[in-house]
Amino acid sequence: MKLSKFNYDLPDKQVALYPTENREDCRLMVINRKNHSIEHRIFKDIVEYFNDGDVMVLNNTKVFPARLYGNKEKTGAKIEVFLLRELNREQRLWDVLVDPARKIRIGNKLYFGEDDSLVAEVIDNTTSRGRTLRFLFDGEYDDFKKTLYSMGETPIPTKYINRAVTPEDKDRYQTIFAKYEGAVAAPAAGLHFSKTLLKRLELVGVNFAEITLHVGLGNFRSVDVEDLTKHKMDSEQIKIDDRCVEIVNQCKDNHKNVCAVGISSLRTLESSVSTNGYLKPFEGWTNKFIFPPYDFSVPSSLVTNFHHPFSTMLMTTSAFAGFDFLMEAYQVAIKEDYKFGPYGDAMLIM
Repeated sequence: MKLSKFNYDLPDKQVALYPTENREDCRLMVINRKNHSIEHRIFKDIVEYFNDGDVMVLNNTKVFPARLYGNKEKTGAKIEVFLLRELNREQRLWDVLVDPARKIRIGNKLYFGEDDSLVAEVIDNTTSRGRTLRFLFDGEYDDFKKTLYSMGETPIPTKYINRAVTPEDKDRYQTIFAKYEGAVAAPAAGLHFSKTLLKRLELVGVNFAEITLHVGLGNFRSVDVEDLTKHKMDSEQIKIDDRCVEIVNQCKDNHKNVCAVGISSLRTLESSVSTNGYLKPFEGWTNKFIFPPYDFSVPSSLVTNFHHPFSTMLMTTSAFAGFDFLMEAYQVAIKEDYKFGPYGDAMLIM
């Protein structure tokens, strides 16, 4: 499968800049791989497609305010710093991206806050844009994190959502089941679930299993090779605990529906599979890249959003739905004015 196959014409007006007023009120396209059908529903109707004993696998990662704006020492040049992950708690070391990168050298100090109350020193260059920062903070760790996060803003992907961050984004760019901090991008398929909808699914008899994948910026990085076998995904931290394994494997034994909510859940499930197709506990890192053709071992259905051309999320979705059928469904979505991107509408692939 080649990169050029994953191009299509997406009108700008169909990229969602804001979420629907209520999480579960976005549109839902349901595509059935067995009978090649396409239905148009509302997301809260998803309850009708699940039965007692089915399982939904949710990614419980939590987005933190990763985007900061500061100034370079002496020149006062404005610098955007994007926090990727904490490297060392005691030394206040963080792996970050900086923009513009050409202005930042090892030894430079960066100042944050209206009164320059937070200072960071560049101690390493890792890539053309990547840096390691040491934050110079004398207080307790909890005070440091509170100060750091008070200066950060919700990291909505401005590559897709071309607007300023609003106060509402803090709540809406976060799933209601987010627990464990570490993501710099939300698992977008999970954004459509409300507490009411989860309760309705629970009353039907749907069980919920939780995994953790701390979504990184690698999901939005451009694929720059035509041969997809040569593309390398950034590694992301994942956790699959014993309880999740028990719920999912029992569902498989009972021949019920295991639904991955989002590409992050799908990739996590497929990152730790036994030779007989069962889920195994795992805690570590994954750089699994799924594209057609691919035989899935664990999930039998998928909830996902509508993805941009050339994106790895589109490639993974096409591996699950079938390339030709998915591209056909995308053309229907464009014709029917579905909204694309993290704040857009959803698709259920059965």
